[in-house]
Amino acid sequence: MNNHTEKSLFERFLHSQAAGSIVLILAAITAVIWANSSWSELYNNLSHLNIGVVFAGKTYQMGLAHWVKDGLMTLFFFVVGLEIKREVILGELSSIRKAALPVMAAMGGCLVPAFIYYAFNRTGDTAAGWGIPMATDIAFALGILALLGKRVPIGLKVFLTALAIVDDLMAVLVIAVFYTAQIHFNSLVSAGIFLILFFFAVHYQARRPGLYLIPAIGVWASLMFSGIHATVAGVLIALLIPVKSTIDPGLFFDNISRHMKRLKESGPLTRDSLVFNKKQWESVEQIYLTAEDMIPPGVYLEHYFHSVQAFIVLPLFALFSAGVAFNAETLGDFPGTITLGIIFGLVIGKQAGILLFSWLAIFCRITDMPRGVKWSHLWGAGILAGIGFTMSIFISELAFSSQSMVDEAKISIFIASFLAGISGYMVLKKVLPKKRPTMDS
Repeated sequence: MNNHTEKSLFERFLHSQAAGSIVLILAAITAVIWANSSWSELYNNLSHLNIGVVFAGKTYQMGLAHWVKDGLMTLFFFVVGLEIKREVILGELSSIRKAALPVMAAMGGCLVPAFIYYAFNRTGDTAAGWGIPMATDIAFALGILALLGKRVPIGLKVFLTALAIVDDLMAVLVIAVFYTAQIHFNSLVSAGIFLILFFFAVHYQARRPGLYLIPAIGVWASLMFSGIHATVAGVLIALLIPVKSTIDPGLFFDNISRHMKRLKESGPLTRDSLVFNKKQWESVEQIYLTAEDMIPPGVYLEHYFHSVQAFIVLPLFALFSAGVAFNAETLGDFPGTITLGIIFGLVIGKQAGILLFSWLAIFCRITDMPRGVKWSHLWGAGILAGIGFTMSIFISELAFSSQSMVDEAKISIFIASFLAGISGYMVLKKVLPKKRPTMDS
């Protein structure tokens, strides 16, 4: 049997995260080199290239970098939303006891870094960056974990994945609640109407893609004008998509058996006969539609779009966001309080918060340590969670209006993520078993 078909969905997920993280870091390095090369003017011009549409006599346009950050990144948040719903309904967050450890760890990994940042930046414009060190980049964290291969207990992989997903949920809430300057309620009402239309399309299992696409674009555009960041639309839409099959398994088998019987009774089946024999065509079509209904839409879409966001959306985001020009203006006050808050928050605060809140959850007997996982393993995973990169960069551009502050934040995120990645890898390489953990470990 093909080895690819033997791999579980979770194993393929980890593999794509590892590969995607390599593409992501190459895109970030390209951006930094490009922004500091003799072609830096081309980089800036491309980032600000206006693209838009004319509708009802009005022109709606944004720069290319803006389209990537507010448009394409909606797909990233859509996949995040699907991951959150899957974990809550079916996965490691589906019961209080299973969810307690990653939820508590994520809370500690968000609150402690935020307080550390606040300790360095209590007043002034820099105070708005408290949300930056709260984030964990799941692609990089799991990518580094994958470098350790089969030595990593599956319980640790699941813990870090669930933690990062809860972390993403908290980041989405922070963006929606705290990084929204002004709310336009008319646009929110419009977004609500489009969400209802999308819900009905899902509920009645509409077959036409347009019945999903038009309301989805409507939600995104309405949130764009509402003042709430448009990418939140991706999460809201994802939460309406089922992560379980839309038909009962018994009905699935009955339908498949009935149409298979009709297909056999309709005469010899060939590629040519399928074109001209109406009964054969109808039977094959019904088998296809029944099988399609059996596949959970949320799981299918998550799997389908995961490669798109990992190999297209996030690299493009890194390309247009990581291009910091290292000059006298950028490095004039470096390192400042923004730098100290982000680096200490991500590198120290993340691991401290995750370990402290994990200990509280286990000490209070509301959860158990995952099988085969030790405290030293959790420590290493906590350090890896300090890789903020994608989400941290995203929040930094929302938090600061000054470009010099944004640039300082990005440089700090680069340094902190590098330190967290290297130190996390070294700790885990030291504490993990030399051989693959057994089922009894």
